[in-house]
Amino acid sequence: MSTVTPFTTIIGLEVHVQLMTRTKLFCGCSTRFGAAPNTQVCPTCIGLPGSLPVMNRQAFDLALRSALALECRIAPFTKWDRKNYFYPDLPKGYQISQFDLPFSSDGSLAVVDPKGAFEPRRVGIVRVHLEEDAGKSMHDEAAGTGDTRIDLNRAGTPLCEIVTQPDLRSPQEARAWLNELKLLLVYLGVSDCNMQEGSLRVDANVNLHIPQADGRVAKTPIVEIKNMNSFRSVERALVYETARQWEEWQATKVEMGKTPKQTRGWDDPAGITRAQRQKEESSDYRYFPEPDLVPVTVTEQQIASIRGKMGVPPVSLRKTLADTWKISPYDADVLVNQGPELVDYFEDLATRVGEGKVASNWMQQDVLRVLNETNGTVATFPVRPAGLADLIGRVVKGDFDTSRGREIFAEMVTSGRSVDDVVASLGISAVSDDDVIALCRELLAANPKIVADVKSGKEQAAAGLIGQAKKKNANVNPGKVRAVCLDLIRGME
Repeated sequence: MSTVTPFTTIIGLEVHVQLMTRTKLFCGCSTRFGAAPNTQVCPTCIGLPGSLPVMNRQAFDLALRSALALECRIAPFTKWDRKNYFYPDLPKGYQISQFDLPFSSDGSLAVVDPKGAFEPRRVGIVRVHLEEDAGKSMHDEAAGTGDTRIDLNRAGTPLCEIVTQPDLRSPQEARAWLNELKLLLVYLGVSDCNMQEGSLRVDANVNLHIPQADGRVAKTPIVEIKNMNSFRSVERALVYETARQWEEWQATKVEMGKTPKQTRGWDDPAGITRAQRQKEESSDYRYFPEPDLVPVTVTEQQIASIRGKMGVPPVSLRKTLADTWKISPYDADVLVNQGPELVDYFEDLATRVGEGKVASNWMQQDVLRVLNETNGTVATFPVRPAGLADLIGRVVKGDFDTSRGREIFAEMVTSGRSVDDVVASLGISAVSDDDVIALCRELLAANPKIVADVKSGKEQAAAGLIGQAKKKNANVNPGKVRAVCLDLIRGME
């Protein structure tokens, strides 16, 4: 149940995504993560006099793929601009970016919560453009010296900046939308979106719209929040900042336009935002066209070629899985959210099993549990779809109950062996139908009271036979024993 508030929260996001290229945006230096500081640099990416940039075509194509997936309008002509500002890890004193002629604009991406915590919402995209990254400042706070060292390995790394309209209305929606965006970009193959390595970074703009008694709407000053290193941090920062702005409004009644836009940093351990500086306006950056790069044109043929390589987006894939395999939208969402490799595994498994719901249950209850516990990936998962389908088929057939099936599965994960090899090593053997019937007749003969109780309508009394059956034969399927015993009792005169 949503909590009624005396205001509307207005949220817009700026997302920087590192594109999955081997080299930087305007030079041939590597983008590999984890190299020793300042070992992946050259005269171009550190801006030495006389060096000239050359555009990385793969980076442009990946950004174009992202923009098309976000339903953006693609400009047939675009140019590069210099964004001038001083910062220690920006040695050129400017960043090559795009200002008034970005290569794409006017897109959208919907956000949906399968659990129904909020209504579906289509979030507008102002623009998607390309720019180069700056370096990284490393502050030696632990040593207490106050020193700052500069690593320029990231300088020149290709970034795709995605700017949304202020269409989000809660921190929860913002987090869900970011999850959807990340998933889309991973499925497109344009980025690994690894926030721990800086491949995806988020800034959030937030303010409040507060209805007044005279009918107008008061708007609090917009705050940009930085330094958020996870989607959970984005949500927490927005929750805190919303409450902070409401308290400040009640105390000061200061509205947007009466004070400059502010940038605040998120202090995750403290759980608060801290004021950093006043936000610059576009005029402060003194944009002008980049003189060392030619404009870029995009043809309809190029757009058609890239569309043909985009694959199925997550939003369509969820519906396809639900319709094809008769699983719930929630189950489809769980599977799709794990990424394309796991979806491929599931579809292979479901095809072999012949029943989507059973395959989905084993994926969610068993495969994902192991992957989460081991921090593994489905690509290296030791039980392949054919082996798991073999096990599931035998459980469905009744050769093993679910509990014994999971025991076999656990050993298959540990050893990488087949169902037959694990069954042999554990001393498990399937019990034939004739053996089950013979065992049930023996149990019924030895338990006349249970037989009488079942005949009188107390079918739950048959549970007393299960434990006896397991003692006589540990490999017997309890469900099959119960079903056979009930059938035999019903057939008695």
